Amino acid sequence: MRLHGSPRGCWIVLTYRERAVARPLRPLLRLIRGPARYEDFVLPGSALGAASWLGYLPQDCTDLHLAIDPRTEFVLERVGLRTHLSVTAECLGKRPLRAAAALYNAMRGDERRFRDILRGTCGATPRTHYDVWAESRRRGDAVLPVGTSALPVCLILPARHADHARVAETLRCLAAQVGADWRAVVAWVDGPDVDEATDPRVTHQQWPAGGTLRDLVGDEMGCVGVLSPGECLQPEALALLARALESPDGGEMAYADEETGDAPLCPRLKPDWSPDLALAQGYAGFTLHKGVLLARLLDLPLGAPEDCRIDLGVRAAATVLPARVAHVPRVLLRGPTNESTARHTERLEENLKAVEVPSRPRVDPAIADLLWPLPEPVPLVSVVVPSRDRLDLIRIAADGVLGATAYPAIELVIVDNGSIDADVHAYYERLRRDPRVRILDWSAPFDFSAMTNAGVAAARGSVVVLLNNDIAVLRDDWLDALVRQACRPEVGAVGAKLLYADGTLQHAGVVVGLGGRAGHILRRRPSDSPGHLGQLRVAHEVSAVTAACLAVEKRKFDAVGGLDAEAFPIDFNDVDLCLRLNAAGYKTVWTPHAVLAHLESTSRGPSIGPARARFEAEADRFVARWRDTIRHDPFYHPGLSLTTFGEDLE
Repeated sequence: MRLHGSPRGCWIVLTYRERAVARPLRPLLRLIRGPARYEDFVLPGSALGAASWLGYLPQDCTDLHLAIDPRTEFVLERVGLRTHLSVTAECLGKRPLRAAAALYNAMRGDERRFRDILRGTCGATPRTHYDVWAESRRRGDAVLPVGTSALPVCLILPARHADHARVAETLRCLAAQVGADWRAVVAWVDGPDVDEATDPRVTHQQWPAGGTLRDLVGDEMGCVGVLSPGECLQPEALALLARALESPDGGEMAYADEETGDAPLCPRLKPDWSPDLALAQGYAGFTLHKGVLLARLLDLPLGAPEDCRIDLGVRAAATVLPARVAHVPRVLLRGPTNESTARHTERLEENLKAVEVPSRPRVDPAIADLLWPLPEPVPLVSVVVPSRDRLDLIRIAADGVLGATAYPAIELVIVDNGSIDADVHAYYERLRRDPRVRILDWSAPFDFSAMTNAGVAAARGSVVVLLNNDIAVLRDDWLDALVRQACRPEVGAVGAKLLYADGTLQHAGVVVGLGGRAGHILRRRPSDSPGHLGQLRVAHEVSAVTAACLAVEKRKFDAVGGLDAEAFPIDFNDVDLCLRLNAAGYKTVWTPHAVLAHLESTSRGPSIGPARARFEAEADRFVARWRDTIRHDPFYHPGLSLTTFGEDLE
């Protein structure tokens, strides 16, 4: 798209839609700003079929290039323009302080910050306003062209007489399904409660107390799912989920997004498969099971009918191969407010024992997390801290590691980058009396990646923790929580919950693509923020974590070549490390049980002048290397904003 005339130095609104039954993929927009200069923007995916994006067109922009996936049948419906005045006025009306911050950045020449503040305020929507957001983004297709799935679907609906009206509503929605070969079994706890006119695809029977899933579905070898009374599937839901299981990869489990409640609706926009989150929270909800996984589940004893989906969900999550799970990022189910979290917690220990998962629940009020075992004997952990001068910082960090940490096997490796402060050297002399401490000299210019790699190479521990010198230990169990995760065979990097000095969140995991590159989700939110789906209450998979406090087994760190000091000497090295570990088959985990304080980048100072140019060069290399992940972080829904840091809708 070439820009003619004067539509520059203003704002553009792109409205587009994709095939309503296609997987929503984020389009990539490139602004050409000269012969060798461009900027890329990752737009929101059309999670409900349509989407809209607000962006700034700088004065020197000459062309717009839009990269789309032809499988989505992308249609650009409208290109609109808005003036600076109208966007600023909207921001002023919504959040006056944000408007003032935008204007301040405009006056100081920070175009990127200026436009991001206005975009985040005017182009993103809080999840609490989901109803308004969804209304403008739903496709109006009366019947969606989903095609037909040949996979038989058997649905179980446990019920009591008190649920009669809600059962009828669920069956009414089932009758409207298109493109699916389905049947349903309503299993009544207190005896069948059947109307005279029933759908021949629906059977009613007694709940088989003490029985198995096979008693309900027979030798059904299509796919099986469990619905709750009152849940309503969208007409295309079963066809889309069944087709997801017909993939060449041999899918065994499929789930989709949901809306819960009445007014206002609450969205449950889920990540792609996150097994730790599924075990702890049961976030997947309504799920279809198939194949080898289903065969294992058919003979498991059934508990109470209300627990049927919980039990199957935990046991499936504990045994299914991640590559066999499909997430359909479309809102395909509307149901009552989710009240199963507490019951999931109550049932978790028994379900984990049933499938021999080597962890036990760690229960907080109504929330369960998983406590993974420590190896015996516990491994030596080498804590690697790059530092220079700043006695006020390094003393707090080192004393916290050595004196305020309960873990019994610690080595502290300080990589000193030419400190000249006499008080720091005197402190080092005191530290050297502790046999757990080694101090390495690094005389070359500051290079976080190279210094860290040198510290890890010298480390004696089988687990290493990369730690900034501006970290303060807040709880003595922080290292125990990290090591329990890092020693799991399938886990690569493990990140901590980091707080600013004022107690707000600094790090709760990294979303790749946030802010155009990578960013800390929910930054500056209250420390007890639960996060979307309650994710911040439990350990769960993320794409990356910060190296301000990062644990990893040394053999895994070495296997991927450590930090890339050539491409990322200062910034993005931690995210790049995590993504390379992910590519090598390890997953990255963030845990809320390792809690520390972080005075972010205190010792390095802000990136301005030449430092800013260096940062931008590293950012460009990061984007070039990880463009596909920036376009789709698997643990961040395509309908959520990459402009704001608060899990807003866009």
